[in-house]
Amino acid sequence: MTWALFVILAVPLVAALVSVAAGWRAARVATLVAGLISFGLAIALALAVQHGRSLHTAGGWLRLDALGAVFLATTGLLYATGAVFSVGYLQADERQADFPRFARRYFGLLNLFGWSMLLVPLASDFGTLWVAVELTTIVSALLVAIDRTDAALEASWKYILIASSGLGIALLAIIILYATGTHALGSSYVPRFARFFAHGSGLSRDAVRLSFVLAVVGFGTKVGLAPTHTWLPDAHSEAPAPVSAMLSGALLASAFYAILRFFQVAVTAGQRSFAEHVLIVFGVLSLVVASLFVLRQRNYKRLLAYSSIEHMGVIALGVGFGAPLAVAGALLHVITHASAKGLAFFGAGSLLRGYDSKEVEDVTDAARVMPWTGPMFLAAALALCGLPLSGVFRSEFQIVAGGFAAPQYVGVTLLLVFVNLAFFGVLWHAGRMVLWPARGGTAAAGGTVASDGTAAAGGTGAAGGTGAAGGTGAAGETRGRGEQSAWMIGAMLACLFVVVALGLHLPGPLSTLLAHATHLLSSPPR
Repeated sequence: MTWALFVILAVPLVAALVSVAAGWRAARVATLVAGLISFGLAIALALAVQHGRSLHTAGGWLRLDALGAVFLATTGLLYATGAVFSVGYLQADERQADFPRFARRYFGLLNLFGWSMLLVPLASDFGTLWVAVELTTIVSALLVAIDRTDAALEASWKYILIASSGLGIALLAIIILYATGTHALGSSYVPRFARFFAHGSGLSRDAVRLSFVLAVVGFGTKVGLAPTHTWLPDAHSEAPAPVSAMLSGALLASAFYAILRFFQVAVTAGQRSFAEHVLIVFGVLSLVVASLFVLRQRNYKRLLAYSSIEHMGVIALGVGFGAPLAVAGALLHVITHASAKGLAFFGAGSLLRGYDSKEVEDVTDAARVMPWTGPMFLAAALALCGLPLSGVFRSEFQIVAGGFAAPQYVGVTLLLVFVNLAFFGVLWHAGRMVLWPARGGTAAAGGTVASDGTAAAGGTGAAGGTGAAGGTGAAGETRGRGEQSAWMIGAMLACLFVVVALGLHLPGPLSTLLAHATHLLSSPPR
């Protein structure tokens, strides 16, 4: 299966080249095919390493183990569903004069974004890992600004400045780790994970502690951990919906994967307790900040962005609790959060196309106006709140149970308090949007989806932006345009299937993969 490591990286690059060199229709097909192939290969690779095997190729520069496979599969899922959703999301703009150029640029960057995130869990050393994470910053910043509105450009620059500063700190963490490794590995070496794991006992404890803190602060900037999270709400709000889904579900997780590799070094150096306490502190802080901001959001895409900060805090706490059950729950939460947040942002994008507004108060009666999107958006909100029988409930339950087993009573109590606080905020806003009737009149009848995937009724919008018609009428009547595309509905259904399926049953291969990934975090191979 080592050949698949090359193919999964080559396919998005080929799709990106096709997007730039060919017409926009070819770019759309190439992106769709690349996303689906990448997801299929990610699943195949995860199955190949589920029993603890690791794959190596390219002279050791590419490497995949069970831990990396969790994040590879997560990225593949959102790359594939994001590609499907993008086909329908851009259909409303096809009549714009500059649409062909915009679509080629969009699909090209989307493929590069998918490629850069797929590279992260395949890196075998800290240098390549840092470069891959930096590439995700560059490409995703261009996607955030792709609509070229003032708000989008401002969000992109804010993202670049904060994330680059954070990655500068992360680079310093790598340099410190490299310097302390010279005593055991010589003055010149490639900082491969396996070498640090094998010589962890010979590393300076103070240097390992300092490098881990710097890694959490630096890469934590990309994860969205408070207090370096300030770029995240703006970027998620201004990016096109498929990009927001990939940012929230895959990019944040990829950055957290980098922190986990530093965590493994800390474990081999005998600093596991210290590393766990650092993660608990940042996890609790992120939960507190996110839950309070969720309550006062008026923009539903920003609402989902703060929800992402909350869930990154939950994952950090899961690893910080240290119990195998909690760690396995945290890794499962990477997948369940990605599928639920993908569904949520796809629903937000569909609502934006239908209502031409990002404001919560402008979206009402969505369950009737958009009979597919409205219920699925509410289902996503319920899943993100940990509704029983959803995948998020399963993973959060494991984290809480593991926290009690650790025991980490204070951390678990804080987690429960602030998760429930965020629960009320998310559910209140989503419920208003989907279930409340229109103000001052009844909503317009929802549109139907034509057989070619386009809406039977509805206007067109600026490239990559929002529709020209819709929104709130002068008399206060909410005018939704109905469902916009069967492609968008299909992507949402795929994410909904994962959310529900993982809540009802955890497949044996996935359970085995998570068990071995948990073991790698607790006892890295020496």
